[in-house]
Amino acid sequence: MSLDSTFAALSDPTRRAVVDLLRRAPRRAGELSEALAMTPPAMSRHLRVLRECGLVEEERPEEDARGRVLRLRPEPFDELRDWVAEVEQFWAGQLAAFKSYAEKRRTRTRPRVRSPRARRR
Repeated sequence: MSLDSTFAALSDPTRRAVVDLLRRAPRRAGELSEALAMTPPAMSRHLRVLRECGLVEEERPEEDARGRVLRLRPEPFDELRDWVAEVEQFWAGQLAAFKSYAEKRRTRTRPRVRSPRARRR
């Protein structure tokens, strides 16, 4: 499970929709197919990608050994959140430095406003 595989899996809008549905509650593959108006084989291909990169896991409920329930795994999302926080922290520092630079430059290069009397001479 790596950031690259997470980004690759989430680059597809259908897989993002699956993640959004699973974020609300675990579901069976058939429920996901219905909710997204997809054929079961097409949904199966998307679920395979999500499972292989570690975003989704399957479990078989004891009451129905034939059915599989899919749920999100938190670890890849934690890794993604940590990476985004690092990038955000970097850019916050960069923007703060730029703001400081721009404010210092503005106060040094502020044009002098001449009074109306000075212009008449």
